[in-house]
Amino acid sequence: MASVARSVDYGSRFAGRTAVVTGAGSGIGLATCEMIIQDGGKVVAVDVSQPRLDEAAAKLGEAYIPLATDITAPDGPAIIAKVAGDPIDILINDAGIMDGFLPVTELDDATWDKVLAVNMTAQMRLIRQFLPGMLKAGHGAIVNVSSEASLRTCAGIAYTVSKHGVNGITRHVAAMYGPQGIRCNAVAPGGVKTNVGGDFLSQLAAARLGPALAATAPAPAEPELLARAICFLADDVAAANINGILLPVDGGWSVM
Repeated sequence: MASVARSVDYGSRFAGRTAVVTGAGSGIGLATCEMIIQDGGKVVAVDVSQPRLDEAAAKLGEAYIPLATDITAPDGPAIIAKVAGDPIDILINDAGIMDGFLPVTELDDATWDKVLAVNMTAQMRLIRQFLPGMLKAGHGAIVNVSSEASLRTCAGIAYTVSKHGVNGITRHVAAMYGPQGIRCNAVAPGGVKTNVGGDFLSQLAAARLGPALAATAPAPAEPELLARAICFLADDVAAANINGILLPVDGGWSVM
């Protein structure tokens, strides 16, 4: 794998780097943008909510470049690439939605299609958009946000399947393109304090999963704790020899 020779300086580890971050208007995505900017980088911040982006931009300044667009739209990746330029150095696939914990007998096609489109297919399409430029440059860091739901049954079927798919995308990209300087890793959050809805819309799921979650799941983490792990994996020095991993960032939930 191609290496990038830089000394470790956590005040400037992303200096001169351009990152694209989805779900960048709040939660994990926003915390990740803040950290990249603090460490010298520039972020194209993608979110569906213009008001959230405007609020963050007023706080973070010109290094935070807001872009309100739908990542599931056919032209979404190309729109993002037009703003970000090509190549970029870092791609953070954070955007995601929940599914109300719906089991298969209660799931409708619209929910299935939407959850997989946002959580899985959009990640693949964004990687497909930016990977050629990274390959030409000889380096690139991709970090996908998976979930504890890819390690245990703690969500609905659509969300669970989508996050298993994220793990597969991550490992496949790492295996295929690692020798050409591309690192692709994923984090698996447990509960996090975000605005992504996590209410039970199924009595069956509440009865089956509710007690187990209450007994084993740690308290929801602050988004910054996930951002630290994401930025670690995005760092070409600290994580230079890390590729294709799924890193649980869940307060130890995955060992329960």
